[in-house]
Amino acid sequence: MWKLTRPDNQHDKLVRDNLLDLEDHRLVRIETVREDQRQVWVLTKRGHGEARKLLEPKGIRVSALREEKYDPVTGELLGAGYDDHSAAVTTTAAELHRAGIGHRLGFQTEIGHRFADGYVQRADLVVRAPEAGVSVLLLEIDRRSEDAHDLVTKLRRYWEWGRLLPRDADKRTVDLVRSRPGAIEDVEHEQRLWRRVYPPTGREGLVPLAFVFADTTEAKVANTVAVLEEAGRRFWAPRRYETYYREAITAKDYSQAVPVVFTTLEQLTEHGADAAVWRRLGRADEQTLTDALDNPDGDALYRRQYARAEAEDERRRAAEREAQRPVCKRCGRKFTDQRWEETTARTAWKAGDLSVCGPCHADDVARKEAAAEAARLQAATPPELEHGGQEPGKLRGLFRRRG
Repeated sequence: MWKLTRPDNQHDKLVRDNLLDLEDHRLVRIETVREDQRQVWVLTKRGHGEARKLLEPKGIRVSALREEKYDPVTGELLGAGYDDHSAAVTTTAAELHRAGIGHRLGFQTEIGHRFADGYVQRADLVVRAPEAGVSVLLLEIDRRSEDAHDLVTKLRRYWEWGRLLPRDADKRTVDLVRSRPGAIEDVEHEQRLWRRVYPPTGREGLVPLAFVFADTTEAKVANTVAVLEEAGRRFWAPRRYETYYREAITAKDYSQAVPVVFTTLEQLTEHGADAAVWRRLGRADEQTLTDALDNPDGDALYRRQYARAEAEDERRRAAEREAQRPVCKRCGRKFTDQRWEETTARTAWKAGDLSVCGPCHADDVARKEAAAEAARLQAATPPELEHGGQEPGKLRGLFRRRG
């Protein structure tokens, strides 16, 4: 707590005085003394209960109680388990907090991620720092006490946990996931278990994971990272987008990947957690934490490239269609879209001469209509009137009246 709450204070007298006061009230106890003679204090059972009453109503989870265990023969206190690894976890949290990444009450240790078979993958440290652009980050602190392939296994488990459904998932979704391998990728993240536990990350992919290496050499870190990049590629690496415009799209699909970054505790201590000391698996350069977690070649680039490719494809198809547009055999004009459609539709037999454009076809129709009207009028006119004669009956009547 001293490292976390007062990281820049070289003197811990104030903290010690407060701990001694808490000890008088049987709320804390000394668990062990480190090699540098610093005392490690933990909550007693009573103190753990008081902490839960104080913090859990505020949504702050309290770590498990470290119970006092004594040797049945000697009566000596056992289980002084606060080791160098725990110290490295605390120091990592302190360095993140000192850099403004995470409120002091926004850190949790030993957070379990439970699988259907009952196995629990525990993260050494979880930080939530939305104000710093990191909604949530899982951290594994490694003092090279674990084989590199063990870290790959941890990465795989976090990836698998991010693909689980909650117990109350609707039946259609459950049946879909059971229907075929990889069907979970068709299920939105909002419907998965991890979104019940953590807030949205604001980026593509699953919950980001950070490896912090401590008390080791650059060569060992490099070897470990090489194993993570190669053996863990399926879990951290993005994929190509499945799209019709494959050649025009260079963006990568991070939606099913675990963003993995790493650094060393020495770099955090020397330069600060807000400096360019983080490297993303698959990238060559060190970046700030937020830059390392961002995906400049991800979804945003994909949308831009897809829009450009779609527009270019529309221009190409329009040009190809224009090149195929028929030309009138009579006047040389290009067909309009309407005339083109008339001559290619199922009712093209009604379109007249298919080799002429709309205006020429209209002229043909007008001529045919004029000829038809002239023929109708001619058929309706008697032959005598047509040659200028008069009706025979009228002439005979005239002659009779004169006689």
